[in-house]
Amino acid sequence: MTRKLTLPVRVFGVLVLLLSSALIVMSQNPEKVLYSFTGGTDGGQPHQGAIFDQAGNLYGTTFYGGTYGAGTVYRLSPNGDGTWKQTVLYSFTGGADGGYTDWGRLAFDAAGNLYGVTVFAGQYGQGTVFKLAPNPDGTWTESVVHQFTGGEDGTQPRTVPWFDAAGNLYGTAAYGGAYGCGTIYKLTPGPGNEWTFGVIHQFMDDPACSSWVGLIPDTIGNLYGTTRNTLGGCTDPPQECGTVFKLTPSSDGTWAFKVIHQFSGGDGGSDPSVSGLIFDEPGNLYGLTEHGGKYSTGVFFKLAPGANDSWAYQVLHHFDGPRDGGQPIGQMVRDASGSLYGAAAQLGPYGYGTLFKASPNSDGSWRFSVLYNFTGSDGAYPLGLVRDSAGNLFGTTNMGGAYGNGVVYEFTPVLPCAVCQKLQHHGSE
Repeated sequence: MTRKLTLPVRVFGVLVLLLSSALIVMSQNPEKVLYSFTGGTDGGQPHQGAIFDQAGNLYGTTFYGGTYGAGTVYRLSPNGDGTWKQTVLYSFTGGADGGYTDWGRLAFDAAGNLYGVTVFAGQYGQGTVFKLAPNPDGTWTESVVHQFTGGEDGTQPRTVPWFDAAGNLYGTAAYGGAYGCGTIYKLTPGPGNEWTFGVIHQFMDDPACSSWVGLIPDTIGNLYGTTRNTLGGCTDPPQECGTVFKLTPSSDGTWAFKVIHQFSGGDGGSDPSVSGLIFDEPGNLYGLTEHGGKYSTGVFFKLAPGANDSWAYQVLHHFDGPRDGGQPIGQMVRDASGSLYGAAAQLGPYGYGTLFKASPNSDGSWRFSVLYNFTGSDGAYPLGLVRDSAGNLFGTTNMGGAYGNGVVYEFTPVLPCAVCQKLQHHGSE
């Protein structure tokens, strides 16, 4: 006698199939380690993400290792079979050429030269801005664009250099300057690889102090950035709540400085110092704080421009630590739909950080989901991201991997089923 399945049994069977499909999708590891640093002559502990050239090669820096132990500049080139070849382009000596690249990523100029900063060493022991020029034989020649003295020019540059259309280079020094709070500088190219250095702002606890990340421009030439410290109104000692600031150029070459948001700690987040800002098409700014929020593990925030150069601050997500990670740092990237992708450097289910996606809804709310949880062997403490034309994400981890000294990885986003989305979705705040 044939027995028909009752509705609850049939529904249960469908759910089992759906869950099985979800597990299959989620078990397909979309993260691939392209290279594990040994900490030897190849370098160790990449502190920020890599960048692409037009041929699809990745370039980045390591904090230590190399021939002299003071860090490296490296290139990863795809072999065509899915593997990648790592090449050290330059090993810092820790002498007059500088050393220890810390949080600064590299930047290309229009001619294909690479620029970056070292946080220590140099002629005066205060860091450098350097240039790497490619040679016809495949080698690269290093030169120092500026030696920081620790005086009014600043010390410990940690940021990604930024070029304007005229080829001028801008950056920040975290400390030093006239008031000890760091500087914003401009380097103007001249003949014979000579550069003219000028300070366009001296931080003086106004209330901003100590900028660790690069500047980004809007469509009309204003520059924006963040600082680590702030005075007044900060509930998170030791006074590392931070600010978001704006620089407006004048026709006489001066720049007007304005703090557009001052973090107060607590639920509003604190310390945006090691995460870059990013614009959307309408001109809203987005960023991350390393600390603060409801769970004290950072927030994802938005700044919307208003009348009379006012800006409305909104926390879009509070990182909760064990589920979706904590201490989000590094550069976020945006896709064509307006979704943002980033990394939380710590915590998550395995304690080694996460990759996340934040997508806007039509009603102004945001959907937040965890894309990947690092386990340690595949990397630990992920930093900033870069995105290729196919939508794949590339990044570095500061530690973990086969030798514990960090990795370069590729992450291929997959379109999860509805059950997977529900399993991954944590909602917007």
